[in-house]
Amino acid sequence: MSFWEKVKSDVQKGLKEGASKAKEKAEELVVEGKKLYGSFDLKRQVHNEFYELGGIMYELIKNGTEKTEDIKALGIVQKIKELEIKITAADKK
Repeated sequence: MSFWEKVKSDVQKGLKEGASKAKEKAEELVVEGKKLYGSFDLKRQVHNEFYELGGIMYELIKNGTEKTEDIKALGIVQKIKELEIKITAADKK
């Protein structure tokens, strides 16, 4: 085998091996990406449920249906009430 044929053969072999390794890595990344997305999607669902729960609790506390003495919760409810007044005023303009 001539020098050129050996170089050509080695390059082709290297390209095939490189492509094979790249394919394996891509498949690993796809699997890992699916795992991460699955976890992220579940966390997003939990976030959405907390968001809904917060809205429900705000309405209950605001209307006096739900009683709480938690200072932090009452402070947040007060901030939302103030924002609600500002939004109502802005919507009238």
